[in-house]
Amino acid sequence: MLLAMDVGNTETVIGLFGPETPGAPDAMGFARATDERGLAFHWRISTVAERTPDELLDLEGLDLRTAVSAIAISSSSPMANTQLRRMANRWFSELDFTVIGPGTKSGMPILYDNPREVGPDRIADAVGAYDLYPGASIVVDLGTATVFDVISAKGEYLGGAIAPGVAISLDALYAHAAALRSVELVRPRSVIGKSMVESIQSGVLYGFAAQVDGVVERILEELGEATVIATGGLAGLIAPHTKHVQHVEPWLTLHGLRIVHERNHSGDA
Repeated sequence: MLLAMDVGNTETVIGLFGPETPGAPDAMGFARATDERGLAFHWRISTVAERTPDELLDLEGLDLRTAVSAIAISSSSPMANTQLRRMANRWFSELDFTVIGPGTKSGMPILYDNPREVGPDRIADAVGAYDLYPGASIVVDLGTATVFDVISAKGEYLGGAIAPGVAISLDALYAHAAALRSVELVRPRSVIGKSMVESIQSGVLYGFAAQVDGVVERILEELGEATVIATGGLAGLIAPHTKHVQHVEPWLTLHGLRIVHERNHSGDA
């Protein structure tokens, strides 16, 4: 089974993909599994740079040291890379190991001025999106930052946009407004908040939904028709209140990681 890990600045998303048989070629001409998803287990945990290899392996009581046959990683947290490599060297030194970065074969042309500047999670999202929804698409990753990635109809990574995410914005709000306190992010009774809590909930929920729609509309003006996909830890909260998001794929990054790994190791996951 393939262990896929996406290490972000706030959360680490982990997935375990079951064994699969290569099937028909995907949209880029690469062999892919007959089951497009194949995600047997998945977890979200907080990103802690000091987390030990044993803690990373202690998930759902599974003995990952015997269940895992290959590993794929994308990491936006340089501080966590040391622990990840330590885990891989300690427990999985004999396995196929893929870390998305310069030199990794993604199968997708990166049309950025400097391709090295594109984060590994953005590449995984783009690859996953094009596999699931061949054609032009926009991926909106609602995490620590709100990231927009644009893929052409020919499967090229065109670039995108990056804005502060919900958590960053709320931290700044609480830090600079002494009268405001932390609130649970849920849908308020109405857009017009009747309390401080509801006012913050309304501003965050509908404000970020409007931001998504506004940026997507401007991208569509340049790109033309495209499929809009939301992913990330807050996609389930924000996406239902947007006009343009068509699909929510919470495990899109893991799906893209699996595909990149298969392209670098002949699908022997």
